[in-house]
Amino acid sequence: MQTLLRYFKGSLSLLLLGLAAAWWLGESFGLGGARAMFVVLILSVLEISLSFDNAVVNATVLKDMDAVWRRRFMTWGMLIAVFGMRVIFPVLIVAVVAGISPWGALQMAVQQPAVYAATLTSAHVVVAGFGGTFLLMVFLKFFLDKEKDIHWIRLLEAPLSKVGRMQAFEIALCLLAIYLMNSWLPQAERLPFVLSSLAGLITYIVVDGFSALLEGENDGVADTVALARTGLSSFLYLEVLDASFSFDGVIGAFALSNNIFIIAIGLGVGAMFVRSLTILFVEKGTLDQFRYLEHGAFYAIGALAVIMYLGTVQHISEVVTGLIGAGFIVLSLLASLRHNRRHPTQA
Repeated sequence: MQTLLRYFKGSLSLLLLGLAAAWWLGESFGLGGARAMFVVLILSVLEISLSFDNAVVNATVLKDMDAVWRRRFMTWGMLIAVFGMRVIFPVLIVAVVAGISPWGALQMAVQQPAVYAATLTSAHVVVAGFGGTFLLMVFLKFFLDKEKDIHWIRLLEAPLSKVGRMQAFEIALCLLAIYLMNSWLPQAERLPFVLSSLAGLITYIVVDGFSALLEGENDGVADTVALARTGLSSFLYLEVLDASFSFDGVIGAFALSNNIFIIAIGLGVGAMFVRSLTILFVEKGTLDQFRYLEHGAFYAIGALAVIMYLGTVQHISEVVTGLIGAGFIVLSLLASLRHNRRHPTQA
């Protein structure tokens, strides 16, 4: 137990600081200190439930990174995740949608939180297009891998792996999904959805291509340089992945509070716990012990991508999203345990 607590020491400390800050904010804004603390707790749990699969996917990338880049992921990455993705980026979205300066958007968030929340929510189609497309590409890239030889749901995954031999087939499937989703949208929302979806697709291709470029240039260079290049590309990939996961959580958080500072604290604490889980999975070799856990996480990512798309035409509760993701994780974990019992030498 003491060993496990070591991984969550920073997260627990941030939780206590966050609750103290929430109490002060609640009293300062007339929301009530106890209520603000309760909202922070709920938002933290919501973030963890929505991003648990993200922790597993993060672990697949981090396990190949050196200790220096892991620490940077926990420090710089945490700052980007909390302040960048959950405070600054939503403010920038509101500034663009409302046609005002970022400072004006921040003032709106503080002085007119209901208007700020409505403006941010109105951008849901754009957010869903970008984030859903990026996550869909992450999902397709994993299952359309021609070198993938471990299959959880073999009836589905084995054919997908074979289809993956076709060059750039995942891009074709993604474009088809964008086209089909676009045909269901109201006319006024089609162009914003397509443009944001293409931006998500291009972002994935650039990040993935940048990673391949740096890895290809590692031949014949010093080990430290190679590690730095690989670490940088993986770091960028993880940050964009986290952004895609965080979009819907930020928008959904306004159902509980329209105070951006309380939302940032709650989601930030949750994000910190997700990162602690990621490090735990890496150092404990969890992915090696449970061979299908990674599959469950990527199925959850695919489900989240579909939900983000469908959310442009029909509201889907964050509770449903969290339960679907948790369901894939639990089923893959149970399948892994069953495999370990049948094949103890492979566990």
